[in-house]
Amino acid sequence: MDALTKFKEMQRQGWAHFAPLETWTTPPAAKLVRHARVAPGTCVLDVGCGTGVVAITAARRGARATGLDLTPELLERARENARLARVEIDWHQGDAEELPFEDRTFDMVLSQFGHMFAPRPEVAVAEMLRVLKPGGTIAFSTWPPELGMGRLFGMITRYLPPPPIEIPPPALWGDPNVVRERLGGAVKNVAFERGTMEVGALSPQHYREVTERTAGPVIKLVESLSANDPKKLEVFRREFEALVEELLEDNLLRQGFLMTRAVKA
Repeated sequence: MDALTKFKEMQRQGWAHFAPLETWTTPPAAKLVRHARVAPGTCVLDVGCGTGVVAITAARRGARATGLDLTPELLERARENARLARVEIDWHQGDAEELPFEDRTFDMVLSQFGHMFAPRPEVAVAEMLRVLKPGGTIAFSTWPPELGMGRLFGMITRYLPPPPIEIPPPALWGDPNVVRERLGGAVKNVAFERGTMEVGALSPQHYREVTERTAGPVIKLVESLSANDPKKLEVFRREFEALVEELLEDNLLRQGFLMTRAVKA
């Protein structure tokens, strides 16, 4: 198994426990669908769909939705969520860097905190634009590096073992200048909007425990440090809780995110 394949397999396994976090990501899904201007009859692809919150929100607005994710456990949950919502969605297990669709298939390509974890940003964005029709909309939500979740990502990365391949920090997708550079001349009418995701937590320790059970990178980090460096794990947990303490007010972490919308030229 080459290094890239090994890394993606680690991602697939790591995110298998994410489903409980859909409670937090459901309200931002509606904000992204509104920001993208999804309309009835629109043919929409949700990249890195997870448990399907964006695809299902779009389908309930009358869109013809397709969802794709790397992790089969999340797609199983997405299918159940769609059944409960009584919407028909075409689900696919697949890779954001190798989308299994023909060129110019979709009117809109969306992603909520999904494509930003692809290890090669230039490949992921090229694929998203490839399957988008000319004049179609690409829109996504990402975590800015200077805000709560981006800061947590940066801190977690310092404790993680080096990945088998060199990858840019996912939170760079939350920098408007980086977004403009990565989209380049392939798009026009780039627009940004800020949103906030509110996460309930009784304490920093409560939030950390939930994160350690659900967030792929943190699951791997805790497994590694538990086996190899328990003292470093204690230091990590103290630093994590201290940062969360800064962000926590009235039992809520208000985590700012960036929404991008652009039109394929």
